[in-house]
Amino acid sequence: MGKLICDSTTSSPVIPWREPTSSPSIDLMNPGDLVDQSSAATWEKVSGLDDQQRRSLLRLHDKGVLWKHPGDRSHAAVFRLSHGGDVEADGNCLFTASQRAMGAKVGGAGELRRRTVRRFLEDLRSVGEEERKAIDAAIRHMYFPDLRSGWGVHLVQEVKLLANKQDREGLNSAIDELVCLGMQRELAAESIYKERCIAVDDGSSWAKYMSISGSPVDEHDIITLQYTEDGLLTVDENREGHAAAFGDDIALECLATEFKREIYVVQAHGSDAMVDEDNCIFFLPHRPRSQICDPPFFLFMKGTGWCGAGGDHYEPLIAHPLSHLSQEKVALVL
Repeated sequence: MGKLICDSTTSSPVIPWREPTSSPSIDLMNPGDLVDQSSAATWEKVSGLDDQQRRSLLRLHDKGVLWKHPGDRSHAAVFRLSHGGDVEADGNCLFTASQRAMGAKVGGAGELRRRTVRRFLEDLRSVGEEERKAIDAAIRHMYFPDLRSGWGVHLVQEVKLLANKQDREGLNSAIDELVCLGMQRELAAESIYKERCIAVDDGSSWAKYMSISGSPVDEHDIITLQYTEDGLLTVDENREGHAAAFGDDIALECLATEFKREIYVVQAHGSDAMVDEDNCIFFLPHRPRSQICDPPFFLFMKGTGWCGAGGDHYEPLIAHPLSHLSQEKVALVL
């Protein structure tokens, strides 16, 4: 998490960090001093922000944030963060926003999704048995939770299943047969899907799940079972196959590893979050498993309330490097 920088009796000039063994991308070479200052107005135009969020983000934009290379703190850069525009809420927003935030020729959202899954599988093959078990446990916790617990935190829990597109007709017929025998439609669907579909509960199934972009060429469709403490609530059968796998923390780490860059998710909480205005912005770091060779990129998430409700949607932040700015003048130290 970032922290506010206090007044300092010393001031060290900050220069944009450069990877010594490779050329930085063009967007990182643009001197921040030449960035159009009207970009600050973008926060005035962003929808869905309350006054507390907007004021905090404008202050952050005006003063910039200081980033230091974790492996060599002498390499530092100050960035001014502006909103990079809306992206479609189609389940692919993590990859669409990341492509726009990086600004380089890294491919479209579909290519970034494929590279994320490929990176995950390559890394999974290289880990030991204990780490693999820990990864599987984390995936089960997110997508196939033990419904006997967790109700002290969640009102609704979801189970994710994968249906092969080629099997949909047979699955529908099996559900209809149970309905004809007098079973309630949702209970029949729950029974058939849990019996015949793939549970997202380990690394292999996560890779299949995260490959789904909601397009006709996907191999699988996502089935979502929602539960309350009293039992089954709803079944999202996703008959049209439009549901995409939302990017999660595992995907963020894989993206960071693939591009050898840290990713910061910037959460801006509103007045209903019971935090004061000076502390309503949080920087959540996602670090690569490998060395860091380039400066970070930033994603934006509108937080609402204590839990960041609605926080599955990512938007891009454009990081403008600023040169010749002393550390004591920045708004935040990462």
